[in-house]
Amino acid sequence: MRGKRLGEYDLHIHAESLGIEDTGGVDGPRPVLVSLMGPGIGDEAVFEAEHADEVDQEPLIGFTPTHAVDVSAFCHCPVDHVVTALLTAAVMDLIGGVANIELLEDQVPIVTRLPGLVVTMTDPWPAAYGSAEFLRAWVRQPGFRLLK
Repeated sequence: MRGKRLGEYDLHIHAESLGIEDTGGVDGPRPVLVSLMGPGIGDEAVFEAEHADEVDQEPLIGFTPTHAVDVSAFCHCPVDHVVTALLTAAVMDLIGGVANIELLEDQVPIVTRLPGLVVTMTDPWPAAYGSAEFLRAWVRQPGFRLLK
């Protein structure tokens, strides 16, 4: 049995509360996990392990992150992808930061023209770094979906 971790929260978000009108027929609150990690918050070992294989982010985004906020849906419906992205954007409105979004190869050309994009990269995997504005613009694109 795992004890309570400071910095980990199970939420149930009504899609409509984020301005989502098309829920694809999915009713009720959507389950989401929000984890805060970094020095003094959450599990520092997990933070280090999750970022061990990433490239040096300072040249990409202008700073080296010391903390992370992970927003993860517990369901895989299209509305859950939108809830995850818009909840992440709302968190970023409060605390700032840059979102790191893993992409499929065919998504890279789509995101390169969106406002709020900081940078894209393809090695070691396709990814985009962007602002809350970027996340909101990405959600509005046809075929939008997040990985994992």
